[in-house]
Parts: sequence; structure tokens; C-alpha cells
Amino acid sequence: MRLCSIASGSSGNCIYVGSEATHLLIDAGVSCKRIEAGLRVLELDGRDVDGIFITHEHTDHIGGLGVIARKFEIPIYATRGTIEAMKRTSGLQNVNTELFHEVREDEKLVLKDLTVNPMKISHDAAQPVGYRISHGSKRVAVCTDIGVYNDYTVECLRGMDALLLEANHDVNMLQVGPYPYYLKQRILGDRGHLSNENSGRLLCRILHDNLKTILLGHLSKENNLPELAYETVRMEIAMGDNPYKPEDFDIRVASRSEVTRPVYLN
Repeated sequence: MRLCSIASGSSGNCIYVGSEATHLLIDAGVSCKRIEAGLRVLELDGRDVDGIFITHEHTDHIGGLGVIARKFEIPIYATRGTIEAMKRTSGLQNVNTELFHEVREDEKLVLKDLTVNPMKISHDAAQPVGYRISHGSKRVAVCTDIGVYNDYTVECLRGMDALLLEANHDVNMLQVGPYPYYLKQRILGDRGHLSNENSGRLLCRILHDNLKTILLGHLSKENNLPELAYETVRMEIAMGDNPYKPEDFDIRVASRSEVTRPVYLN
């Protein structure tokens, strides 16, 4: 099983999760050209993709969806609310409606040898979700665009072997930065984005002996730095009420513009 970030950041997101037999994308928020280039790094092409699972309808998650879905006739999976919202966007109005397939929160969907389980998240979109994917005993999760977490979130993310989790912004950078007040409040709100500190605090509740790799994703271009996200999350783990040290885990920051080194789970 492989987990790989083709692109992750506030300007575009596309994550690959797959086995030898089944190949999935989580979101398609960058151009078809960039997605195809990322797939080539993984020695795949668009014809190999069995499905694209969409977390929500914001442009940085569906910007390239219409082109790649039409080009390769790839099935699109999303919640009903997200599908309805996507159909109203100009880039998806002429996509074959038969390509859309509804998923429901906490209802598993089996696609060949992978099992996909959507989870509820808190974000200002129609019906957003994160995704947990399993292959045999191995489990990974992709969870970004989450304004606030709770016990349900923690329970959903327990027991993962690898995880891509949002570390969107540094609170101080955001507060003194150029964004207008309303946008700052949106990002900081319960339906906004997870800060570096809160990402680390959430991780402290789900760390376990078999967690191999943590990818920090969806970093803001204006309100964060990769080094800052990395060090802040490590500090939260070091200071948190847990038996682990940050050195116990392979912690990486998913790149905005390049394919991040894949995580292999055997």
C-alpha cells in the first residue's frame, strides 16, 4: 500500500492512495497536467486510476477534476451535498453525470482490494469529509480542512499506519498577516482550518506504536512555513501528555509544488 502527496497546500491538493491492484486519488485540486506528472512519478497514468474521492467542493480540491475525469472517464466519489455543489461549478457542468457516485459518512465502500471509509469533518463547505482507506491490516487517512476536532475525530483517526493531517497556519503569522479580518476569523473558526499547534495536539491523542509516517499537509502559503509547521508539531508531541518523543515517528511536510516521497506500507 502506498500513500503519496502529489500536491498539498492552500493553492491545490491531490493525494494518491493505492495498492498494487487499486489506485485512488483524494481530491483533484491542481491541473490535469500536474496530476498526470505526479502519477508518472508513481509509474502510473490516468487510465490506472479507479476513482477520485472528493473531500469537498472548494476550488483547491476540485480545480482539475473536470478535465481529468472527462479525459479518462474516472468515477468521482463524494457526499451528496458535495456532488450537488460541484455540479453547480462551471468546470464540472459537462461531466457525465454517470461518473458521480455518492458516499456517506461512516459507511464503508469497497473498491477492488481497498476499503474507503468517509468521516465527518468541520469545514465551511456543503458536506465535507475526510477519508480513511484500508488494505488488509494497513490503514491510512487523509484529513485536512478541519476547523476543529473532537472525540469523534480522534476515534476515527486511531490505529492508522500513516496519516496526512492538516497543519494549515501559524496563528501568529495569520493574525499579523495581510488577510482581511473576516478571512482571518473564518480560518480561525470552528469551520476553518487546523493550526500547527492544534494539529500537534490532535496527533498527541492518536499516536501509537505502529504509526509509521505523519505527513503534514494543506499548509497556507501566506500564513505558514514548512519548517515552522514541522517544528511546532514536534514541540507539541514533545510537550504533550503522551509517552512518545517526536523522534519516534517519521514526520514530513507535504510539498505544495512537488510530489512528496511516497510512504510504503507492507
